[in-house]
This record gives sequence, structure tokens and C-alpha cells, in this order.
Amino acid sequence: MTSNGDDLTHLGSDGAANMVDVGSKKDTVREAVAEGFVRTSADTLQAILAGNAKKGDVVSVARVAGIMAAKRTHELIPLCHPLLLTKVSVDIEPDQDLPGFRVEALARVTGQTGVEMEALTAASVACLTIYDMAKAIDKGIEIGPLRLLAKSGGKSGDWKRSAS
Repeated sequence: MTSNGDDLTHLGSDGAANMVDVGSKKDTVREAVAEGFVRTSADTLQAILAGNAKKGDVVSVARVAGIMAAKRTHELIPLCHPLLLTKVSVDIEPDQDLPGFRVEALARVTGQTGVEMEALTAASVACLTIYDMAKAIDKGIEIGPLRLLAKSGGKSGDWKRSAS
């Protein structure tokens, strides 16, 4: 775990949790990309790709669920600001090597605060939706890791996860 030495911004001097006041920050274009993984059995992956999940088109429903989740992040994460997102995309690709799916979510806003939580929420809910729609055929599905890949904009500037 790394730190740049800044204090935690959501804690007051008395230790109470507070929403950060972003009113004095400049509007900038901010973007974040997150990814998550869903590991299934090879048979489950093939069943999903063949359209044989009882609940319907797993990938399409998971994509829409992720987009909807990004738009509601402030309702789920207590100290997040409501944002007027300008772009949310969720890409879900099958990965035979897992086997399972790689989910990548992008969130973009022109505003006073970042969109990392929106990207992470989109990716996580898309992964959870895949789980929900396929659990009837595979009780052993695993989700993870979920992680931020990159963020840009704002006072702290750009950040990109180093290759590991």
C-alpha cells in the first residue's frame, strides 16, 4: 500500500466522517478506469456464451447493470458526491484462460471531484450481475480482483497502475 502523505480527506479532526467540500475546486475533465474478474468453470463460460443461462443474456444485462450502478454510486457509498456523469462504459470480455470474464468500466465527468468510485462501482456490479445470472449453473463462481487501473484529471493529476 502506498501513500503520498496526505491526510485522509473524509475524516474531521475529531475523527468524524464528513463529505469533502469540493466547492472551491475547478471543474476539470476527470476519468477513471477499473477492472474486475469473474471466474467460472469452463462449462459455465461456454453456457453463458451460448446463451443458455436461464435468466437471459448475461453479458448484456451485466453491462447495463454496471452503467446503472455508476450513476447511483452516491446512493451506495455514503460520502460520495452525486455527479453528472458524461460517459460510462462497461466492456465485458470472455477469457478462456480464467475461465470467465474480464470486466472493464470507464467513468468520465467534467466536475470538481473524481470518478474512481463510479468506475469501481460499475465494474463490481457488472461482476455481481454475472454471478447472479449464472449462479444456478455454477455455485463456485469467484469474483476478483477488483481494482482501479487508471485515473486522470483533478489536482492530484494522472495515475496509472503499474504492470504487475
